[in-house]
Amino acid sequence: MNTTKLVSAAAVLAVCATGALAQSKGDMTAGIGFAWVNPSDDNGSLASGALDMDVGENTQLSLTFEYFIADNLGIEVLAATPFTHQVKANGSDIVKVKHLPPTVTLNYHVPTNTAFTPFFGAGVNYTTILGLEDQKISGLDIKDSWGLSGHFGVDYAINERSALRVDARYIDIDLDVELNGEDIGTVEVDPWVFGVSYILRF
Repeated sequence: MNTTKLVSAAAVLAVCATGALAQSKGDMTAGIGFAWVNPSDDNGSLASGALDMDVGENTQLSLTFEYFIADNLGIEVLAATPFTHQVKANGSDIVKVKHLPPTVTLNYHVPTNTAFTPFFGAGVNYTTILGLEDQKISGLDIKDSWGLSGHFGVDYAINERSALRVDARYIDIDLDVELNGEDIGTVEVDPWVFGVSYILRF
């Protein structure tokens, strides 16, 4: 292959890659995959330090929708099937907590002219408690939480309309706990959420 043909082939590949990864104003994407919620190692204590808390991990189906308000800049909503976490105090199971953590994020997708498109963003999380199961302590109540979140990851383009995504989020989740109506402290969940998903642009 001579130099002219090589340059032409490279130009065609570059144009194709750019088209496959372009995120223009008005575009929308939907994603489906799995999210692994991995709480921090130190979840704080309750009852003036008498109960050392530990929150277990969980994996669920994840769903995302993103609308691009400008080229490469999108507002994303993260949803999922309900997560259930085993909560321990001083090493013993005390309750299972079922919740949903919907998160709204402003993401910037970095144009690279390759099949790989990294992105990063920040947003707001609302964790709503759906129920408590297998309670070993009667009168326990856990409140909903608002918190900030950070997001980064990368998309690998399969074609001009779809991609595979690997991403991670850090979410500030602090859950106030009451016992028989009295405040006994805050559980600091503060998880990393790792995801793998399939993204479709339309």
